[in-house]
Amino acid sequence: MNITAADVNKLRTITGAGMMDCKKALVEANGDFDAAIDLLRKKGQKVAANRSDRDATEGVVLAKATADNTRGTMVVLNCETDFVAKNEAFVAVSNTILDIAIANNPATLDELKALPFADSGMSINDKITEEIGKIGEKLDLSYYGTVNAGMVFCYNHPGNKLASVVGFNKETSAEVAKDVAMQAAAMAPVALDENSVSEEIKQKELEVGKEQAINEGKPAEMAEKIAMGRLGKFMKENTLLNQEFIKDSKMNVSQYMKSTDKDLTATGFIRFALG
Repeated sequence: MNITAADVNKLRTITGAGMMDCKKALVEANGDFDAAIDLLRKKGQKVAANRSDRDATEGVVLAKATADNTRGTMVVLNCETDFVAKNEAFVAVSNTILDIAIANNPATLDELKALPFADSGMSINDKITEEIGKIGEKLDLSYYGTVNAGMVFCYNHPGNKLASVVGFNKETSAEVAKDVAMQAAAMAPVALDENSVSEEIKQKELEVGKEQAINEGKPAEMAEKIAMGRLGKFMKENTLLNQEFIKDSKMNVSQYMKSTDKDLTATGFIRFALG
């Protein structure tokens, strides 16, 4: 069967695959468009299997809030190279996944992957596999998170490698909300406050602090007290509400918020960074 340039272009428009891949698929499918689409999808599955052991450490981190600013959502779509991460089509797919997550509010990452991808007739997971066939790199939807609050603010750092979502107990100005969200993005706190720090992290920091003190020649009893002191310092430096405010080191983040509204506080946050 004669495969015309118009046929190839039509299949490319439908699938987004490369011209040569589309032509090969149409030839193999004897001009049957549905069969050619299936072949291209199978190619994606094959490429995905072949590259499953590759590291996909590049990608994009995107965050967005609902129209009423009460729920913020973040997704991370990984790829192998920065070149692909900057590709408009890759970023567009990532943004579509984010919009689907916002619209459907799935409970888990697996539930998100199972949702339909736009009007493609396939799930998000299958769409990612198809994109692997087009791009030729391993892709992985590795993270999905949400924050629900009286008000949320989403900060996306230029370059799409870093984002944060912070929830507040009440409405505040965009300036204040952005300040706190940028603080979370820049200073990478491990938790909201000392009560939110996991026991695992606390024990690890205590062990490290005690070992350092003993290595410095301190007696065991004194090492325990020194470790507790260092844990307090860790809490101050690594919990969002207690961190020094990056725009004014004379106050912490909690004090900054209360300087604008005595009842204002942050209730939760998520942060993700690539690289």
